[in-house]
Amino acid sequence: MLKYRVISGCLLIAGLILGSFYLPAPGVGLVLVAVSYFAQREFYALAKKAGIPVFDRLGAIAGTVLITATFLAVGPAEADVARAYRWEVAVLSFSLIAVFVRQFPQKNNTMPLPTIGCTLLGVWYVPYLFNFFTRLLFSWDGARWSFSAFVSPTGRWLVLYMVAVVKAADTGAYFVGRMFGRRKLFPRISPAKTWEGLFGGIASAVAVSAAFHHFAGGRLGAIPFGLADALGLGAILALVGVIGDMFESLLKRAAQAKDSSDTVPGMGGILDVLDSLLFGAPVMFVFARWHFGS
Repeated sequence: MLKYRVISGCLLIAGLILGSFYLPAPGVGLVLVAVSYFAQREFYALAKKAGIPVFDRLGAIAGTVLITATFLAVGPAEADVARAYRWEVAVLSFSLIAVFVRQFPQKNNTMPLPTIGCTLLGVWYVPYLFNFFTRLLFSWDGARWSFSAFVSPTGRWLVLYMVAVVKAADTGAYFVGRMFGRRKLFPRISPAKTWEGLFGGIASAVAVSAAFHHFAGGRLGAIPFGLADALGLGAILALVGVIGDMFESLLKRAAQAKDSSDTVPGMGGILDVLDSLLFGAPVMFVFARWHFGS
């Protein structure tokens, strides 16, 4: 299991680096849509295993439109970012109405409220949070995407940094927990996680974040990144990553499933890979917007 986990992790990291440097912007947009789509379908599969009927096709369409709309609208100018916000609000609002209307002809559905709730949760949990990757990649450096353009240097730095720190926390928590873990964190939700693993993950994340500060010269592209930022943001990303991991563990326990799927050898499904990153991406975006131009 560990061997496949290491191999899959190395391949995913290599794919992330190669894609961020050499894949044109429309290709990156298609990858974002595809990853979100399959992760969202895994969420709906978990809901069905838990006995909750969902409108998975409608939810997946809403998620695809959400990410596509942001990709087409987002840019470095404030007006473009504001336009992306308006498109997102419109898509989410129409998704809410569409799910309500879709429920009306369900004569034999004895669980209308769980159906509506889980369908909408699938939109907010996966594509809405994952859409912050779109914002991180394409909201900087003074040039909108084009069919021949690549990811901007700032977008590349932000995503690579966030993924490295969050996954360093995952890795540190895994190994420290296995070697030294004694006190359970939340055994009802995730029996394997320990307080020792949590602190090991935070320490690993802070160390990787400090290394980024050193080697990047105190900036993440156009974003100032001081040592205090590195230490604080590293710890925060580790904590929100644990929350994301625990939330997906709660979903899997409700569905009585070990993994969201078996798509990624040694790691489970795409949602298992993304769980901590989904909560880290909005934190990273808020930090970047707060510091942009300062």
